[in-house]
Amino acid sequence: MKDEERLKLEVERDVERLRSAERKNRTLLAETVYLGTVGLLFVLPIVAGAYLGLWIDEMVEGHSVRWTITLILLGVGVGVVNVYLLLVKE
Repeated sequence: MKDEERLKLEVERDVERLRSAERKNRTLLAETVYLGTVGLLFVLPIVAGAYLGLWIDEMVEGHSVRWTITLILLGVGVGVVNVYLLLVKE
């Protein structure tokens, strides 16, 4: 029983050391990829909303940007939620 407990404690200590090393030793490349991911999670819904809104506005008769503006604002909201969820996860 003692050997099992000692092994369990050693494994738990090693796992904790590995986790702390992963948190501390982020490279410049890893930080760049992380910031790029945050940027894409924010920008892509905005761009998608703009294109979809423009397409819908072109389908409607007359000159209107109502759908474009609405979907851009919706994209901003979705982007903010995406970034928030990513930051909370980390």
